[in-house]
Amino acid sequence: MPRPVRALSVAAIAALLALTTLFTASSASAAGVNYAALGDSYSAGVGAGSYLSDSGSCKRSTNAYAYLWKNAHSPSSFSFVACSGARTGDVLNSQISALSSGTSLVSISIGGNDAGFADTMKTCVLGSDSDCLTAVNNAKSYAQNTLPSQLDKVYSAIHAKSPNAHVVVMGYPHLYKVGGDCLFGIGDTKRAAINGAADTLDSVIAKRVANAGFTFGDVRSAFTEHEICGSLTTWLHSTTLPVDESYHPNSAGQASGYYPVFNRS
Repeated sequence: MPRPVRALSVAAIAALLALTTLFTASSASAAGVNYAALGDSYSAGVGAGSYLSDSGSCKRSTNAYAYLWKNAHSPSSFSFVACSGARTGDVLNSQISALSSGTSLVSISIGGNDAGFADTMKTCVLGSDSDCLTAVNNAKSYAQNTLPSQLDKVYSAIHAKSPNAHVVVMGYPHLYKVGGDCLFGIGDTKRAAINGAADTLDSVIAKRVANAGFTFGDVRSAFTEHEICGSLTTWLHSTTLPVDESYHPNSAGQASGYYPVFNRS
């Protein structure tokens, strides 16, 4: 009887040593990462609260997926420059300087503001179905015809500044559950149109990301049933105050929607 127990103990010790070695290797790997988080309000964490005092109107949140990753992995360096309202030109003019040849990990979400996200949502919330559909179609046309070249400029600049970095470009979720149960808000015609715009935007981004050799983080499935009017806990703000946090992920959306997708990308 003692021999099986002793054998089991040896096996257990070996397993613990293996786990310890794996943990040490993982920690060492994370410690060698130089991470830069670029992008717009979805990357800054607008809507997630707990904003960094030095971020001003950029509203960078300690609940943003980038900051959560930093806390979990303790990279060697962390540069958080994502900013509310940022467009592709803002990334090129004021964020790209955060990168260097030593940057090994980059995250970014960009393109929604270029395509007129805020104005489209305002039209859809306040206007008629027809007004909403027109605004959405204009945004989709912009995304398909003008945005690709702007994204290419951003991705080329990132590669030029940080040629060895792993670059993860995060997409945008569906905002609404079509056919979902809401006590108030816009109808399904508008909801479906807005979701369709997100699909178009994500498709355009994903194609340009693939051409650049980067990784696309698609969050749409992660947000399923957590959209506005969804059957599960809502991960997105509807119309709220302050207004700039409307239609953005809350802290749960960042932690349970964006962070896991980024972490495995």
